Amino acid sequence: MTRAWSGFLSGAGLGASLIVAIGAQNAFVLRQGLKRRHVGIVVAICAAIDVTLIALGVGGMGALIQRAPVLLEVIRWFGAAFVFLYGVWAFLAAWRGPGHLNASEQDSQTALSAATTVLALSLLNPHVYLDTVVLLGGIGAQRRWPDNAWFAAGAMCASIVWFTALGYGARLLEPWFEKDVSWRVLDMIVGCVMWWIAASLVWVR
Repeated sequence: MTRAWSGFLSGAGLGASLIVAIGAQNAFVLRQGLKRRHVGIVVAICAAIDVTLIALGVGGMGALIQRAPVLLEVIRWFGAAFVFLYGVWAFLAAWRGPGHLNASEQDSQTALSAATTVLALSLLNPHVYLDTVVLLGGIGAQRRWPDNAWFAAGAMCASIVWFTALGYGARLLEPWFEKDVSWRVLDMIVGCVMWWIAASLVWVR
């Protein structure tokens, strides 16, 4: 049992270190949590994607992706274009305002559009595959059964806990976002993050 617990904690620690880093996916989950719009759907999709990719990586998919550089190259350019455009949208939102919280305010965003956006932000980002499938999966695949399963379970749990906390815990920041300027600042930060990610994807070697 001690060995299983050790494998679980190793997977959780490595998974958390990779998932918590700010990125397009986390920024979108945070914004949805602050707006309280389709949080459950967004969190579930993010967690499901990570769980699936971690399972595939530990199951040996990481080695296959490393042998298909063309696939990652295509995803890299599509991802850079999408993230850049999302950054443009964030800057426009910051310029237009207002974006303060209002319980009676009706948001035009649908569950489908939220789901589509988070799917694109997740699946069109090559870093998602490199972190979950190649890195996590590669390390987990080196372990023997059942150690690899415990390692994968730890990484999966870290992902589920993180996205749940980020999405539903964002409401604790509501007092800071009662002013329009706070939303403008958030959108500016999101825009900068998106453009930084797009640039890192374009100039990656």
